Amino acid sequence: MNKLMPDVIKYYDREVTALMAEKYGFAPMEALRTFLSSQTHAMLEDRDFGMTDFGPFGVFDIWEAERVTGNPRNSVYIRAE
Repeated sequence: MNKLMPDVIKYYDREVTALMAEKYGFAPMEALRTFLSSQTHAMLEDRDFGMTDFGPFGVFDIWEAERVTGNPRNSVYIRAE
């Protein structure tokens, strides 16, 4: 796996978990724990997936698709419809 730089991962962790807390009312640590254990986060960590092309809002949408359907690949960002 070709991992992203830690600073980039930390930026996405902070931004995406803030969106999770805002929309779903998660406590900050709960949001972070939930995001870190997601398939979306595993994909984000792997530079080869190119998830940083979507920005924090796109990654949040991918995480939401995973939350709703169980599969982050159901996001329109990945399906490219």
